Amino acid sequence: MARELISTGNDLAAIAAVDAGCEFFGGYPITPSSEIMHTISDLLPKNGGASIQMEDEIAGICAALGAAMSGKRSLTATSGPGISLKSENIGLGYIAEVPLVIINVMRGGPSTGLPTRVQQGDINQAKAPTHGDYKSITVCASNLEECYTETVRAFNLADRFMQPVFVLLDETIGHMSGRAVLPDLQDVKDSIKPRKIFEGNPKEYEPYNVAKDEAAVLNPMFKGYRYHYTGLHHDFNGHPTEDATLCQNLIERLFNKVEAHLDEIESYEEYMLEDAEIMIIAYGSLALSVREAVNRLRTGGIKVGMFRPITLWPSPEAKIKELCDKFKKVLVTELNMGQYIQEIERASGRRDFETLFRANGRPIAPLEIMEKVKGM
Repeated sequence: MARELISTGNDLAAIAAVDAGCEFFGGYPITPSSEIMHTISDLLPKNGGASIQMEDEIAGICAALGAAMSGKRSLTATSGPGISLKSENIGLGYIAEVPLVIINVMRGGPSTGLPTRVQQGDINQAKAPTHGDYKSITVCASNLEECYTETVRAFNLADRFMQPVFVLLDETIGHMSGRAVLPDLQDVKDSIKPRKIFEGNPKEYEPYNVAKDEAAVLNPMFKGYRYHYTGLHHDFNGHPTEDATLCQNLIERLFNKVEAHLDEIESYEEYMLEDAEIMIIAYGSLALSVREAVNRLRTGGIKVGMFRPITLWPSPEAKIKELCDKFKKVLVTELNMGQYIQEIERASGRRDFETLFRANGRPIAPLEIMEKVKGM
């Protein structure tokens, strides 16, 4: 049975983590994500888990990675400046293949920027949150229900692909309070897909010796299976190596394990596009304004619809190309100076989009979107 409650996006993300089997949270308070830590620190002990406020953002992700290495579903949450601080250890999560969910409640930037204002300034950061070669998996919530459902999905993706997975909220959706309809708790628990484990002879265990398009199989610590964690390029047992073939194959596999399974990752919404003459592309809380604008414009006889990527990285590039080939008139809206439009241009091969960008910490109202569309 579906559940209904009045809550905020941040609180719903915390509730979702616990419902999805998260057993550890490590982090540090930062506006506008602090409520996630506040809420989960109350919920986790009641559900057999643990939450700890570390001395800074770096220690927060280190603790979360350690819990994940021991086999626990683990979470950290922050905002853009915190991601910058966590960057080095995010890289460790990628190369050692440690599953971790990272929630980023976006605010104005760069640097400390606008701590209490909304912005979608971390889109490029979510694609490349650390140095080196890897493939990011990033989902983006656009309403209260998705603050819950996308967090649940992120935990399953992290365990499936054995790497950090980002959940993007923003200040508006994180602090918005309203009615949310959540899936049945038993359905959520039934959707949990634990990470793979090796159950054979410990002497034959090589966690990184897997197919070229699959994730490592890292058994929880303290179970009698020996291997090595390192941030260096490594062999099949995790020991550092400079072997040219092993190093090349490792990085190619970090790409292939994501690119070969896009059908398990991609998610998007098409809203009233069937008979539309104009398409608006939006994501995150801005999509709420676009949805309202679409409804009002249609009342006035203007046929417009919305495409909303839910998985931002890897982008749903095939669908973007298909829709941009179909619609001559396309409006791209973002609460930044145009970060995702670069991906839309790459996927579509077009450079003639109308745009509506804002990066001053204020949202874009439906009326502004309506005026822009009328001008098209």
